[in-house]
Amino acid sequence: MLTPKIAHLPDFDDASRVWVYVSARPLSQAEAETLQEAIDDFTERWTAHNRALKAVGEVFARQFVLLMVDESQAGASGCSIDQSVHFLEAMSHQMGVDLLERMRFGWVEDGRLHMAHRDEFAEYVRSHRIGPSTLVVNTLVQTKRDLRERWLVSFDQSWHQRVV
Repeated sequence: MLTPKIAHLPDFDDASRVWVYVSARPLSQAEAETLQEAIDDFTERWTAHNRALKAVGEVFARQFVLLMVDESQAGASGCSIDQSVHFLEAMSHQMGVDLLERMRFGWVEDGRLHMAHRDEFAEYVRSHRIGPSTLVVNTLVQTKRDLRERWLVSFDQSWHQRVV
């Protein structure tokens, strides 16, 4: 499956806010399980101005961390977003892997997800390994609807072409 499970949760509104973070390297199965347990614990106690957030998170493809908040009950605030970043920074330190990497890009090739640093990704574009119709991972999705419908977009319709 190339789309995160949380994109299909029926009890979260389509306008639920989404944040996508990228790991600096693929996580081992054990690391992914440990991180998922920590995410589950974090999202259960995540608050904004002392109000519980309806939140969920997912380690996807052992490469991404996705957090989602249904703001129909309580909205995420600047402080609550900071909490999530601090949580991921702490997990990065604990696990010895940067979970806030911004320079790794993903694409689908032969039905499988591939990841590369921006420079390597740019070389794949120049060599035509990645072409206009290649599906790339849109880490800038902002809502559950976007996650479901625009997680994978063609390279020629993506933000990636502006940064490589």
